[in-house]
Amino acid sequence: MSDAAAATTEQFDLDAYLGRIGWEGSRRAAPATLRGVHLAHALSLPFENLDPLSGTAPSLAPADLMAKMVRGRRGGYCYEHNALLALALGALGFEVSGLAGRVLLGADTPESRPRTHMMLRVGVPGEPRPYLADVGFGAAGALLAPVPLALGREFEGGGRRHRFTRLPHGGPLELWALRAHDSASGQWIGQYAFTLEPFTSADFEVFNWHVATSPRSPFTRRAYLRRTTAGRHLALDGARFTEVLADGTVTERTLVNEAEARRVVEEEFGVAVPDGLTLLV
Repeated sequence: MSDAAAATTEQFDLDAYLGRIGWEGSRRAAPATLRGVHLAHALSLPFENLDPLSGTAPSLAPADLMAKMVRGRRGGYCYEHNALLALALGALGFEVSGLAGRVLLGADTPESRPRTHMMLRVGVPGEPRPYLADVGFGAAGALLAPVPLALGREFEGGGRRHRFTRLPHGGPLELWALRAHDSASGQWIGQYAFTLEPFTSADFEVFNWHVATSPRSPFTRRAYLRRTTAGRHLALDGARFTEVLADGTVTERTLVNEAEARRVVEEEFGVAVPDGLTLLV
């Protein structure tokens, strides 16, 4: 083990992480463990952008991820969530590498968006096909369970349905698209597109800094939080608070002042608002 790898291992506490997400199942590097840890993480740690909203790029260092998301009452966005999951899966014996995707939601074409979303390619010992894992996509079509990287199949996990398609493009590598089934319209909605080229922590440090500090980034302009539980999905986008129940019932309201916004973030999302941060900007 290299000195850098040893330092990372010392800074990451697998027992504390598994306790935070409530996983008491097997620690063997097997598909069931991957699915269980992924789902437990997705249902335990909220998506939130309060650091970028305050003008700060969140640290991706293992010790800082532990302090914020495991020992603190905070969540994070894609780089934080998936960097933390990568540490856990690596400690459990999985083979993990980072992937970078272009968000398709709201995009005119895949090429109109930069690669700013982080996901994980996970190899399972003895399994011929890798999985896509992603606990950091702040949208209703996000994965709750990892899915094998395979075309022509539909995958269900945590009550959500996904499949992969291929998109034409001019590059040398195949371009994959993750699509989520929208029960209201019956349509398959593109979430993001990606190739299987691996990206390193140095790449994600650059992406993280840009997304957290650019005045053009949506994460620097307004509060954006998501939380999924077994019975409902919560979303805060600026002052708009939305609750979607498991039966499809949707309620929405506009938060009227800073005090109400702080209460919703802390009580509904379980996130401690940093001192001095204004949520309704």
